[in-house]
Amino acid sequence: MREISDALLRALMEDMRRAAEAEILPRFHGVTAESIRTKTAPDDLVTDADLGAERRLAEALSARFPQALLIGEEAVSVDPAILARLADADLAVIVDPVDGTWNFAHGLPLFGMIVAVVAGGETVAGLIHYPVTGDFLAARPGRGAWHIARDGTETRLAVAPPSPVGEMHGFVPLHMFPAEEQPAYAQGLLRFARTTTWRCSAYEYRAVASGAMSFALNAELKPWDHAAGVLIHCEAGGYGALLTGEAYQAAMTRGRLLLAPDGESWEAIRRGFTEK
Repeated sequence: MREISDALLRALMEDMRRAAEAEILPRFHGVTAESIRTKTAPDDLVTDADLGAERRLAEALSARFPQALLIGEEAVSVDPAILARLADADLAVIVDPVDGTWNFAHGLPLFGMIVAVVAGGETVAGLIHYPVTGDFLAARPGRGAWHIARDGTETRLAVAPPSPVGEMHGFVPLHMFPAEEQPAYAQGLLRFARTTTWRCSAYEYRAVASGAMSFALNAELKPWDHAAGVLIHCEAGGYGALLTGEAYQAAMTRGRLLLAPDGESWEAIRRGFTEK
């Protein structure tokens, strides 16, 4: 499968919407201590909403793509070997049932649901759903990136125009970098007008793909966080690559991913973090 039709894209959106309405929204603001668990760190959380939404989405997506490798964030947490199969998969569907779980668990409405369809290593569809507002971001290669409102209104997305480094606003999750690297990256932050993190890839990709923010530097490469978003950002006119210059691929698990308005801006931002 190298192309996702309009009808299939709409069907995937409906699958995501139904899972959110059934498993996520009823639990928002109703999260209890008993429904929250930790995974790799005290602030790496999983809730009943994550597990329920992934289970419901997995059922729907398995029916639509019976031959596909299904990679869910929570399933990988239980069995990391699933992720190792992505690089060789002819077709894979990647799911983040609740991106921004920390926000969700603490009553903050900055969370989303992410689905990416990857064929032969290429992301052929990227979808981000925002359950609280009911809207989506969607992209397919060569078809542009779009914001789709709850009522179906579609608006084409465009990244921010290039600007001097000193005027740029961006996302940098400093706390996620290894402790020994943080001082160098912290020094680099001073070169920009403003940097922050929202603890939610779904909303950070929304901001860079819509031009609200100029750039994002990511410390970790997890496909459920980036496979859909990188495509959306690219189709909105942006440029992204690892700090080494290597092109991003969904199966990558190591590296620092930098997103920028264009190649020239990307190089200027990279120098801002790597040059003393």
